[in-house]
Amino acid sequence: MKKFPLFVLMAAAALAQAPKPEVLAPYLPTPLSIVEQMLDLGKLKAGEKMFDLGSGDGRIIFMAAQKYHADATGVELDNDLYASSQSKIRQLGLTQTARIIHGDILTQDYSSADLITVYLLPESNIKARPLLERQLKKGTRIVAHDFPVGGWTPVKTVTIPDDGEGRSHTLMLYIR
Repeated sequence: MKKFPLFVLMAAAALAQAPKPEVLAPYLPTPLSIVEQMLDLGKLKAGEKMFDLGSGDGRIIFMAAQKYHADATGVELDNDLYASSQSKIRQLGLTQTARIIHGDILTQDYSSADLITVYLLPESNIKARPLLERQLKKGTRIVAHDFPVGGWTPVKTVTIPDDGEGRSHTLMLYIR
């Protein structure tokens, strides 16, 4: 049996006890027509840096990089969604302008963002708000899908009627 130094055993024990990141929203894909409207509402321009918090299957990242020529980063906690998104980035040839961070949205650095997109639950938006308030530069745009960022007042709200998918959507634009 191999013996490990005490510091290795202590580090392994600490990792085993480290709290797991909290899942802040269920995976619910945003319809592509809504993705485009989110990026349009956020006035995403070529070369701008955008982040999608809880990027799911990466569809917002793919469109931001392909259609808008933005520097697009998603943050996704789920292992399978992360792996699938990474694979699709390579398939689409977007490795220079799109990436997915496999991690907790509450531990990332968004200070370079020009645009943030979120489709999180209301309580999750509230959890992310202090981090965004600390990090985002003046003028950064945030587009929230369906659920507001509690404590912030949107500068514009757009309601998109049901387009055959069974429900309407609401988009809120905030500017820091």
